[in-house]
Amino acid sequence: MLTAQQNRVLQTIRAYLAEHGHAPTLEEIGQAVGVRSRGAVHRLVQALIDKGYLERSGSGWRGLALPEQGVGSATLPLLGRIAAGRPIEAIPGEEEIDLSGFLLGPGRYALRVQGDSMIDAGILDGDTVVIAHRDTARDGEIVVALIDGESATLKRLQRRKDGMIALIAENPTIPTQLYPAERVAIQGVVVAQLRSYH
Repeated sequence: MLTAQQNRVLQTIRAYLAEHGHAPTLEEIGQAVGVRSRGAVHRLVQALIDKGYLERSGSGWRGLALPEQGVGSATLPLLGRIAAGRPIEAIPGEEEIDLSGFLLGPGRYALRVQGDSMIDAGILDGDTVVIAHRDTARDGEIVVALIDGESATLKRLQRRKDGMIALIAENPTIPTQLYPAERVAIQGVVVAQLRSYH
């Protein structure tokens, strides 16, 4: 499990790798996450290496890399369509669905959901959501929002005319959270969801 600060460092490195093709320096990481101490940044990065979220090759910090996700593509046979309403004719298909193209990509990462604040969006406790790292989002998107640089939450985003940010739960028993815009940093947007029934 990552701390909020470790997660911010990891997402900073992921985004930098996707954009530049190599890792940022410790100074660049510190500037991006607001940590002035080089030693503190070093400890955060080393914790990510120790936990298996990063690998280091070579002597410099630009040699940081994400662990290999495995060689080759991950595919499943796509055998056709299935009705969730009236039955439809079963016609076998011959296609495949490329899971790596569907789920993986530059700047993407997964988060395990805890809690029931998004159940009406079909996101349940224990589900895994796939996030595209972004620092901006459109109204109505489900986002990972970092509040005051410390706590992260999964909510639907809405910008209000009074300058406030509304983080809306998809559960009628949970009230909307309102924050001044400067207190909220977007960390990414939900692009896919996984659920296991076993």
